[in-house]
Amino acid sequence: MHEVSLSQEFNREFIELRAKAEKGDGEARYLLGIVEKGLAKLMASPEAGKHVQKRLIPKAYISKYGVTNLWKLNLDSYWRLIYTLEGDRVKLYAIVLEMLDHKKYDRKFGYRS
Repeated sequence: MHEVSLSQEFNREFIELRAKAEKGDGEARYLLGIVEKGLAKLMASPEAGKHVQKRLIPKAYISKYGVTNLWKLNLDSYWRLIYTLEGDRVKLYAIVLEMLDHKKYDRKFGYRS
């Protein structure tokens, strides 16, 4: 098993999502389920997602988090988990930065939809 940690922003969002799911919100329950499956995939293999080419990394991630690499994991056909990897060959761990729907993902990465 590998280590997975959450950015402060994503951690807050994850806690809110869990609270909504516990109150019976169906959409939140669905999102929580796919996020938890995604986190389990990252624990099994931090390189489970697709590597984003350096030239395509949005500057916001570089300035806010100081990332030198970026990965995306498709949770389903609409939701993406954005993360970075840190460590070395002995200990590699993923830091989840945020979850984006397809529309926000396209905007953030400069794709036209």
